[in-house]
Amino acid sequence: MNSLLGNTAAHTFDDPLEMLRACHGRIEAQCVTLTRLGEHLSKQGCDEQAVQAARAILRYFDTAGQHHHQDEELDLFPRLLATHDQTVTSLITSLLQEHQQMEAAWNNLRPLLLAIAENHKASLDMHIAQHFVDVYATHIETENGTLLPWAQTLLNAEQLQAIGLNMAARRRVVI
Repeated sequence: MNSLLGNTAAHTFDDPLEMLRACHGRIEAQCVTLTRLGEHLSKQGCDEQAVQAARAILRYFDTAGQHHHQDEELDLFPRLLATHDQTVTSLITSLLQEHQQMEAAWNNLRPLLLAIAENHKASLDMHIAQHFVDVYATHIETENGTLLPWAQTLLNAEQLQAIGLNMAARRRVVI
């Protein structure tokens, strides 16, 4: 195994919907790393590569992953709800429930990754890890396939610019 850590190109806040889509790609890459980590631990034990992979996953979901949910919940979803489209409202209600499920899945997985990151544990409960991966995969598929295309149609350039500016500010990036 050459590397447990993946790499994905960055996008700008000028196109916040593409930035959200790119974030989904990074989440998927972290989920691949998580799956590889479980396989690696079973074959190699908790070596430096496993420790680094666990730290990278923790770092991502403790920072960028949290920002991503805030981008949606504080900026994208409210603007879409303001369109009063019942289909969009129903979808967002479902996505918010999924955010709660993802948070619960993360809260179950995080302590396991911390133990690996601190080189205290040489295994990963793959049922917990796979549940985390599955919840995110379903959510991302819905957002990329349905929510983001609707947002592209329903939101105007001014709204998208405001979302992008808020996303950048959340990350302390000056545009």
